Amino acid sequence: MTNNKHILVVEDELKVATFIKKGLQTQSFEATIASDGEEAISLLSEQNFDLIILDLNLPDMSGLDVCKHVRESNTRVPILMLTALGTMADKLSGFEVGTDDYMVKPFDFMELLVRVKALLKRTEEIPQPVEKLQVADLELDLDEKVARRGGNVVELTAREFSLLEYLMRNKGKVVSKVDIAEKVWDINFDTGTNFVEVYINYLRNKVDKNFPNKLIHTVVGMGYMLKHK
Repeated sequence: MTNNKHILVVEDELKVATFIKKGLQTQSFEATIASDGEEAISLLSEQNFDLIILDLNLPDMSGLDVCKHVRESNTRVPILMLTALGTMADKLSGFEVGTDDYMVKPFDFMELLVRVKALLKRTEEIPQPVEKLQVADLELDLDEKVARRGGNVVELTAREFSLLEYLMRNKGKVVSKVDIAEKVWDINFDTGTNFVEVYINYLRNKVDKNFPNKLIHTVVGMGYMLKHK
């Protein structure tokens, strides 16, 4: 008997895939294995899944490409990347294409299970988003996943869009680098890295650069704020 939650496990190592599948089944989840990216994409086109566990090193195509493909048509299904690639650059690449969580092999199944349940719970608790967020002449359409400034479309990556959404939802409030790392990337902030500053600069170049009224502000020693002066 299942709990009606169906998980797709995209993993080319049969022993690992079978281990995960059996573990999920003991917790009353339904699980299906895809041994490569093409099979995963095919399965996703045929049926709905509640969560995807995705390896990066697949025989035919990268897990990053699979994630990109999924996000082109489905922005809501949670994706948990499970891979041996564990550098900060690897993690940022995963989050950039739209993964929701990232685990490094070797892994403890109980930790994987906790993360799976947390992602599913988060999805269930997500309220229907407001149709649009707006600050001054900056508009974020959450349904179409489009940003506009002064009526013109601003081309954003998935992670830039998420960062801008977080800033706009907290307009007029100072958000720290730790806040951004945890809420946008869902990772613990490492003070030795500057990826938050990098992405803030990406946003500034796209959102503020050609406009006299700057919306993204640095609050020295505290973080960042999006506000209309």
